[in-house]
Amino acid sequence: MVQEISKDPPEEEDGEPVIDLASDTFFMGQAMRQAQKAYLGGEVPIGAVIVREGSILARSHNQVETLRDATAHAEMLALTQAEEAFGDWRLTDCDLYVTKEPCPMCAGAIVHCRIRRVIFGCRDEKGGAAGGFINLLQQPNLNHFSEVTPGVMEEESVMLLKTFFHEAREKKKRGGE
Repeated sequence: MVQEISKDPPEEEDGEPVIDLASDTFFMGQAMRQAQKAYLGGEVPIGAVIVREGSILARSHNQVETLRDATAHAEMLALTQAEEAFGDWRLTDCDLYVTKEPCPMCAGAIVHCRIRRVIFGCRDEKGGAAGGFINLLQQPNLNHFSEVTPGVMEEESVMLLKTFFHEAREKKKRGGE
């Protein structure tokens, strides 16, 4: 089931926003911090956090270039960290926040780890596997079904990715300085 979210933060009676430490926006903000680390390290800026009962079990960002490992996506690294922190490969009570829609590899791992809910920033129409071009997270013939909440901090996620790829193209034009 795809759940739509309110983009407005909760407000107190006087109209001021409240910082809700258990909100999707708060945890996506933590994933965005990881994406910024990736950006600063020259990696595609995608970040992920895994949350259980309001606490962050794992934080990671893309490290494909750094580790020279095609599987070192933010989601894959966060899943491994969470499994270690939780002491089990079954993450049934956990939620994954990631700044971009997971790819098929990551979606497969998410299903196998039995993540309860996947919350992501921006869609990937060409390669996304949470509804972009396919939805592996909600296939009726698989052994697990994750809830999906798209569009949390979507604009920020898109802007960081666009900035990264624009800078990469400019660098390439200048001869790869």
